[in-house]
Amino acid sequence: YKLKGFVAAQKGEREEMQDAHNILDNYTSQFTQLHPSVSRLGLYCVYDGHGGLRASRFASQKLPLLLQHSFPTGTVTVVEKEIKKCFIEAFKKVDEEFLQMAIGGKNKPSWKDGSTAVCVLVINDTLYIANLGDSKAVLCRYNKTTSKYTAVALTTDHSPSLYQERIRIQKAGGTVRDGRVMGVLEVSRSLGDGPYKRHGVTCLPDIKRCQLTDEDRYLMVACDGLWKSFSMEESIKFVNKILDVIYISIFLQNKEEEESKYETACNKLASEAVLRLSGDNVTVLITSISKFS
Repeated sequence: YKLKGFVAAQKGEREEMQDAHNILDNYTSQFTQLHPSVSRLGLYCVYDGHGGLRASRFASQKLPLLLQHSFPTGTVTVVEKEIKKCFIEAFKKVDEEFLQMAIGGKNKPSWKDGSTAVCVLVINDTLYIANLGDSKAVLCRYNKTTSKYTAVALTTDHSPSLYQERIRIQKAGGTVRDGRVMGVLEVSRSLGDGPYKRHGVTCLPDIKRCQLTDEDRYLMVACDGLWKSFSMEESIKFVNKILDVIYISIFLQNKEEEESKYETACNKLASEAVLRLSGDNVTVLITSISKFS
């Protein structure tokens, strides 16, 4: 399948943009020694920063490099077996390096920045999704039985209210008040967030695997600035409507027009999220999935 990523990022009513992202359609080109059975790598990530933009920015600069460094050598079978370990290692390293930088010194107060992360790594035609926090990844997939497109969730949020998350936080001596760690932090797993790491907040990602099929139209990764005002199903309906309207209005489709549809869809969805509710930053990343013609 041919994949191409598009993004729209809007500040909303916030003073600064604290989200960051990666779109690496041709991530393959950054690797020198891949086994021939690994024919394609792509990387699509969204980081939703809080308490500042330093953690999200740092993660977006570092994570692709660290994944590359710890990437398994060998056949695609070996890679698929080892990839989970590789993700965990990369996340841990980003977290450690950032927390090291965040320590205060005599002329600098310590940084409190933190960030969520959703990283979708494409190996050939398989998605590997690593997630920390409450940004989400969703696949728009055609359901033959109902003849409708549906939203396939690829991530589960890490909320402090979830039983397993709460237990871990309490074991570490932390508390959950009003659905927040120590009454403040809205996510139970993240990068950065130095002051909360000793209270059970962890940088260990959840990792899922998903095989692409002929029924898949696009992948969407977005921060909670979108999900506060859109359910997954709603967001997919909204995007499909735009894609289909533009589709009908262009009979002689060429590549540029195909691409501008997705660009438009990203922008309209992000703008609508800001309008509906979101004083928050909104980042919407859509990766189109098409068969090679």
